Amino acid sequence: MRKAGLLPASCARAWRSVRMASSGMARRGQLANKVALVTASTDGIGFAIARRLARDGAHVVISSRKQQNVDRAVAALQGEGLSVAGTVCHVGKAEDRKRLVATAVNLHGGIDILVSNAAVNPFFGNLMDVTEEVWDKLWMDKAREESIKETMQIRRIGKPDDCAGIVSFLCSEDASYITGETVVVGGGSPSRL
Repeated sequence: MRKAGLLPASCARAWRSVRMASSGMARRGQLANKVALVTASTDGIGFAIARRLARDGAHVVISSRKQQNVDRAVAALQGEGLSVAGTVCHVGKAEDRKRLVATAVNLHGGIDILVSNAAVNPFFGNLMDVTEEVWDKLWMDKAREESIKETMQIRRIGKPDDCAGIVSFLCSEDASYITGETVVVGGGSPSRL
């Protein structure tokens, strides 16, 4: 029988680990010291993903087609104490893509995570039914928004942060046995991929 107050060595180590975690001394997160490159990441879903990856411990390199957007996003994320750098990148231009990769490699020695977020699709439905106005981006039609909500089990339009958590999970060791899957972050809306 042990004396009260004395812990076996394994319990003492575990308790010390709990104390360290609660005081913020443990590793920063599931992506600690990974390097993530996120395209189109100064606003919306890309920004939310970059923020989440950085909060989970990754060093993140963000990008946008405009320097002012990069500067604003980097300042906001660094203001939260996150490890973030950024550069201008139009993913349609080879020289910009090379600069983006070089930035990550020069700053952090390589890339562990690539999130190819650059895309535009403001239309829900059959792609063959897209009008010229939709190709010109608007989407903020309240009647259209309400009809979309009606098709969703959750009955709300998604927010950028709704995508960020699953991306971080898929980039972590927790998802190491997941491969070749399609994960739909769609609020329960019917989807066929």
